[in-house]
Amino acid sequence: MRIRKALLIVPLIVNFVITACVYVVLPPGLDLSAAKSAGDWDAVVAGVSQTAEGGLHVDITIRNGTGAWSTMKAVEGKPAIVTTKDGKTSNCESVIVGTGGHRLAPGFQMRGYTGGTKSKPETQLLYVECAGVAVDAASKLSIDYVAYSGDLDYYHQDEGSTTGIIKLDLLKVEEDLTYPVFDEKEVKELIQPSDTAIPALSDNVIKLVNLQRNEEGFEFTWENSNPTEFPLKIHIGNPPVIGSDGIIYGYYQIMDLATTPLTPSGGRVEWSTKTAVPPDVSNCFILMSVESKNMRLYVNTLLDIRDK
Repeated sequence: MRIRKALLIVPLIVNFVITACVYVVLPPGLDLSAAKSAGDWDAVVAGVSQTAEGGLHVDITIRNGTGAWSTMKAVEGKPAIVTTKDGKTSNCESVIVGTGGHRLAPGFQMRGYTGGTKSKPETQLLYVECAGVAVDAASKLSIDYVAYSGDLDYYHQDEGSTTGIIKLDLLKVEEDLTYPVFDEKEVKELIQPSDTAIPALSDNVIKLVNLQRNEEGFEFTWENSNPTEFPLKIHIGNPPVIGSDGIIYGYYQIMDLATTPLTPSGGRVEWSTKTAVPPDVSNCFILMSVESKNMRLYVNTLLDIRDK
């Protein structure tokens, strides 16, 4: 009899633990998981030219085909390789290929990001350069990369890591690319209206309540609602923007390094962020990262501001 009672109690305990670990209840119709079958990062050649020294310069556009929010970069210290028709290989020491630290939505493609420093940001386009390399009709370029997919956990930033090799035909140049989307079907399931209520840590809710655009770029006004009995900060960083030129605007840093006000118990608070985007860039989306589920765990949402 004592054993039977113990067996009945176990599932009750398990159910209690599972229930106690649920931090966020998603608003109806909002699914932020974007969990799909795993794929790979890919790329296309957007242009081939010569450097001032007569070397090979290849403009690169990268594509997130992983089925999840993902960041990628070329493996540091490892050159790209050009292979010619006769099997001869040459190293390409200048390899600037990656998302600049940002997680890019699946189905999106990009050709640059905001680099430089936080105090002196500058646009960094993606490319590979090879000194003293001549290509023929069968020349191939290969780039080793590492990627990190899924939610960003500050305490376990290497989780979800994968490696791969991007292989490109150097004579297959795509000159008429449309940014930032290359897979409409993939992206359609992710797009959320700009005023979507986004679940955050401890049942807080983040929402974009105002947007202004001027010659310098966007100014976003955010609101946090805190239903709990204690004051709380919700970190969103300075959300970046990507649009019709395929460049992610907004210098990357871990989201909790940006100043966020304290939201009082049972209250609301507003604050603003700015992202410098050229006035001729249209078709824009916000690549939103919100601290959610657990402290310093950031979940992504794709906010549609194409009409702004």
